[in-house]
Amino acid sequence: MGCRRVPGPVLALLLLLCPPPSPACPAACRCSPGEADCAERGLREVPWSLSTNTSTLWLGYNFIAVLGPRSFPPLPGLRLLSLVHNRLELIHSQALLGLGALRELDLSHNHLSVLSPETFLPLTSLATLNLGSNRLGQLEPGVPGALPQLQALFLEDNPWVCSCSILPLWRWLSHNREKVREKTLLLCRVPEQLNKYPIMAFGDESFRQCQDTSLSPQHYVTFFIIGPFSFIASIFFCTFLGSLVVFYHSLRRESPCWRRPRVCRVH
Repeated sequence: MGCRRVPGPVLALLLLLCPPPSPACPAACRCSPGEADCAERGLREVPWSLSTNTSTLWLGYNFIAVLGPRSFPPLPGLRLLSLVHNRLELIHSQALLGLGALRELDLSHNHLSVLSPETFLPLTSLATLNLGSNRLGQLEPGVPGALPQLQALFLEDNPWVCSCSILPLWRWLSHNREKVREKTLLLCRVPEQLNKYPIMAFGDESFRQCQDTSLSPQHYVTFFIIGPFSFIASIFFCTFLGSLVVFYHSLRRESPCWRRPRVCRVH
């Protein structure tokens, strides 16, 4: 039996009635080729049924408070991720695994107070990081240091604690001024006398009272040697003082004329 050729108009009609399957899109999102808009959807976690072809993901204005380990599905082509205006308080060290192609990450307007450098190690291509308007009192310089391709870092509107603990971050900022955006908006919040003082206005003399308390191996060896000898010497010294006190009291008991030689006379 020969094959019957389907007329062109009939084939077109069949394609319209049965379109090819489209990439996955979460029910709460609006999707277009390469983009998933999941903003303002009342989400409390990252949708999992995202297309692997997604290059832009909008998750802003939701109620996401925690990014746990592997919060994101495999998104090897994701370039932009926005989590602005959520309730983020914690980002697990393995939350961003699989996002190695990410170029821009916006975490601004959240409740972040602590960030770990390990969290950002998978983001080897990240060029822009926005941490503005959070609750960061200090930031380990290892966080931006974990991003080899970083070009722009936003840190404004955070309650920075301008004590000796900010010295490592200040050093990093001073050596990477070209990467810090909105430098004039990096203001101290604590202590009160430095409230609204620009962090970048500090100089080396501002941290003279901040001494490096780290000890070298030689210091530890010295303490290990001197410590036991000091302890033994203190025991001998205390024993010697105790002996003197005992000897003094024994003399007082044995010689009643010892303290008043003019009154006691021998007949």
